[in-house]
Amino acid sequence: MNDALAIDPLAVHRALLTIDTHIDIPWPTGPDPFAETARKVDLPKMQRGGLAAGCFAAYVPQATRTPENTEAAFARAVGMLEAIRGMARTEAGITARLTTTAAEIGAAKRDGALAIIPAVENGFAIGEQPARLARLRELGARYLTITHTGHNALADSANPRNDLGDSPTLHGGLSPLGRAAIAELNRLGMLVDVSHASRDSMLQAAQCSRTPVVATHSCIRALCDHARNLDNEQLDALRDVGGVVQVTAVAGFLKPNAKPEEVTVADFANHIDFAVQRIGVEHVGISSDFDGGGWFSGWSDVSECPNITAELMRRGYGPGELALLWGGNFLRLLRRAEEVAA
Repeated sequence: MNDALAIDPLAVHRALLTIDTHIDIPWPTGPDPFAETARKVDLPKMQRGGLAAGCFAAYVPQATRTPENTEAAFARAVGMLEAIRGMARTEAGITARLTTTAAEIGAAKRDGALAIIPAVENGFAIGEQPARLARLRELGARYLTITHTGHNALADSANPRNDLGDSPTLHGGLSPLGRAAIAELNRLGMLVDVSHASRDSMLQAAQCSRTPVVATHSCIRALCDHARNLDNEQLDALRDVGGVVQVTAVAGFLKPNAKPEEVTVADFANHIDFAVQRIGVEHVGISSDFDGGGWFSGWSDVSECPNITAELMRRGYGPGELALLWGGNFLRLLRRAEEVAA
């Protein structure tokens, strides 16, 4: 692969269909996404950074599991998805397009449009009603992160909330309701995102989902012992079901107790290398968690995405492997979810 070193990394990067599988949006109000802002992601930065597509998450924080709070969580998720849909327009020389299928994402790249992929973070958004997933899918959501910080009615979280009265475990992994929600996600063509889920929840989800599961923003526990990271058995389980771990840019998930200034692109690439060597390049991808805590020196915002490609090229990854890491593997999962739903 030494020939790759002679290729311009920026040219390689811009030719790729690059997808960042987890980006947070401001809520309830925020700056115009078509304007240059202080946020890690806005559409001008996305264009400069050669990021073809982004999964923009309607994030719902965990709260006590009361009827009032679950109603508010669902309303928030719907409102955020409507805001994400509102990003799809042409302004200031930039075209952003709502894309809810793998084919639409590819078409946006060919047409020079930025692809906006809606998603929902935290199954608390549906409370105890899996039927509500249909409304989220109707608004374009392509995945649901089944938990966040704190247990919900669907599953145990990797990070219980003492302030919400959580015990270390609530369901022993997935609840019966969580299994029903996964079946509904499969029916609707939405991916099951196991980021934030407890180890038992993740392993059980991998086994019961009819489509491969994805960790849209997680890192490798062998390199950084954090509850949010995946251990070797979890990585192997992802591989065995055809799933993908999208290595993310949260400093504390990449190096123990690290601040962003203490983490480099090389540290990030180390996690990709480990996962590739453990489970194969077909099961690894890239995400940032920008505007949700993700960034580090060298990838401080979306305009610096080419730095990731350049580092991976220095390590010998060729264009085909880069295409898989930067979105090809995630697209495979979307296509499979569409096939199962059909």
